[in-house]
Amino acid sequence: MQQQTMTGTPALAPGASTIPGTPLVEMRDISIAFGGIHAVDRVSVDLMPGEVVALLGHNGAGKSTLIKILAGAYKADGGEIRIKGETVPIANPRDAKRYGIETIYQTLALADNVDAAANLFLGRELVTPWGTLDDVAMEAATREVMGRLNPNFRKFKEPVRGLSGGQRQSVAIARAIHFNARILIMDEPTAALGPQETAQVGELVKQLKAEGIGIFLISHDIHDVFDLADRVSVMKNGKLVGTARTGDVTQDEVLGMIILGKCPPGARPGPGAS
Repeated sequence: MQQQTMTGTPALAPGASTIPGTPLVEMRDISIAFGGIHAVDRVSVDLMPGEVVALLGHNGAGKSTLIKILAGAYKADGGEIRIKGETVPIANPRDAKRYGIETIYQTLALADNVDAAANLFLGRELVTPWGTLDDVAMEAATREVMGRLNPNFRKFKEPVRGLSGGQRQSVAIARAIHFNARILIMDEPTAALGPQETAQVGELVKQLKAEGIGIFLISHDIHDVFDLADRVSVMKNGKLVGTARTGDVTQDEVLGMIILGKCPPGARPGPGAS
């Protein structure tokens, strides 16, 4: 429940966006513990349409656990998730997909021995009235979505093992948005990519933003974060240190949030932050 100010206006929860409108996602007071260890402790974050929010923190900070709760891999012990203002139950990945949430893991989960269309429809293949695979329809749909996302993509017939890292990211993202994802979780999307491929992924992210898709970005690359993210939310020891617009903080201040757990003046502190 939102706190009230002295004037009766709802006060923003820690980590809340200052952008007007209804968020795509609100995670409020999310908590989960494993064997008595509080992996996530009363964390609140949100995401607006066409926005990138970077989730930062050292390994073990709790950011991956938080995002796995949104993706349905874990069930929170407490708190609530709202999608477009409505509180929803997300108990498994199927629930997450129903609410337009897709996760693109660092491994991409692509089948290397088949082409882009086969990956796009993996497990959700189209069939003809005679019960055979409708390869023509699947390739046409793949060309349509890739034309929107990455017009320079041409290797439709090639197994994805032969694609560059940036092209593989294109295929993984295309699979998500073809099935109407409005909320993307991107886990280290530029890890192990060269400068040119990193720039290509950056262009993909900008295209997704232009289509109104919201993105939670998990990254250890502070330069990528400042290039791509509108806001950053930093976690440490399972707690939210704070949230800030990237234009309101410096890279050194964000590093201070990650390493020291210190919230700078330009950030909105989480519960109990210093």
